[in-house]
Amino acid sequence: MPELPEVETVCRGLAPVLKGQRLQRVIARRPDLRFPLPDGFGQRLTGRRVERIARRAKYILVHMDDGTVLIWHLGMSGRVLIYTDTHVRETPPEQAHDHVIFETDSDAVIRFNDTRRFGFMDLVDADGLDDHPMIARIGPEPLEDAFDAKALGARLKGKRTPIKAALLDQGIVAGLGNIYVSESLFRAGISPRRSSHTVQGQRAQKLIPAIKGVLTDAIEAGGSSLRDHRQTNGELGYFQHQFAVYGKAGEPCSNQGCNATIQQIVQSGRSTFFCPRCQR
Repeated sequence: MPELPEVETVCRGLAPVLKGQRLQRVIARRPDLRFPLPDGFGQRLTGRRVERIARRAKYILVHMDDGTVLIWHLGMSGRVLIYTDTHVRETPPEQAHDHVIFETDSDAVIRFNDTRRFGFMDLVDADGLDDHPMIARIGPEPLEDAFDAKALGARLKGKRTPIKAALLDQGIVAGLGNIYVSESLFRAGISPRRSSHTVQGQRAQKLIPAIKGVLTDAIEAGGSSLRDHRQTNGELGYFQHQFAVYGKAGEPCSNQGCNATIQQIVQSGRSTFFCPRCQR
């Protein structure tokens, strides 16, 4: 499933194409994705001007000029493809899984392709956005200044779950998934088995810049393409080439002077990769 860097990459691709533009036509080629689309979905968006594109955790938020917000989740396999200058260049034929299509008054076409249909779209008034069931319980954004060692320590206080599981909890921190938690814990030198309540003080001070650094590096690389993720121009993301531990079980640790090999364990049904010598 796309994590924060992949969704941020898509948002940054959408912003210059959609911001300030009017939706000339919105076509829903089926009535549902993971959930049914809202009644009158296409009609409610057609004619609206896009004010801005934002992101909350793993959700794309498209703010319209009438106060409506499109909440958009990419699901497991969702891809966003953008075609511009369609008045002078022909767009490729629509594919079977191009389920929702947006056309703007500047001759751009945005297609949401979702083979498995685990993504979803919903419409909500901006005033009710924070109360939407998919948004209401999400924790702080990890790239914001307010997410610091003190804030993280407070959220982990008293928790006896492994730190890997805690960081995957969207109520503790928004947008992190399996890849970036494993990479962040490696950079911070913290074992994924360590009990969450012990990640305070110096450990939290090491973990915060590790999380921010991994996410920032991944965004700059266009995210990670392991299966389905593509940037909005169709190109792959490249952060998978910078992985230090994820998917590298049995390979030597990349830290200089460490002769250990990367191990793989299963926590809460998810694979975890770590160095048993560098992470304590």
